[in-house]
Amino acid sequence: MKLNLSTIQIARFIISFSWLYHGIFPKLVHIAPLEKLMTASIGLSDDLSYFVTKAAGVGEVIFGLMFFVFYKTKVFNVLNIVGLAGLLVFVAVLQPHILIEAFNPVTTNITLIGFSLILLNEFKDKNEVVTA
Repeated sequence: MKLNLSTIQIARFIISFSWLYHGIFPKLVHIAPLEKLMTASIGLSDDLSYFVTKAAGVGEVIFGLMFFVFYKTKVFNVLNIVGLAGLLVFVAVLQPHILIEAFNPVTTNITLIGFSLILLNEFKDKNEVVTA
């Protein structure tokens, strides 16, 4: 069976999958120790930390689904870029040692930002990007 996906569809699926996965598994299904560490870094109580982590998971799932649908819009690609850059800065300020760990946010976030830049470039070339 031959699967013929365009560059656009590959980028769309990878970005959407990443937001969905990172929202569901380390936040909703099971709060990963790293997630607890990040919310503890800003001084939240255990109960508030739990709530913030779960809310972040829900937000990431919603964004992943929205991105899957609205991947051709400039605003969702810009939100993806800004959100990932912001999360990277958040980690760099609060827990910089994480940036040198295996499978760290540098490699993940920069890659996903790159995929959004590819989408913006592909749509610009084809005059398909929707601005709103």
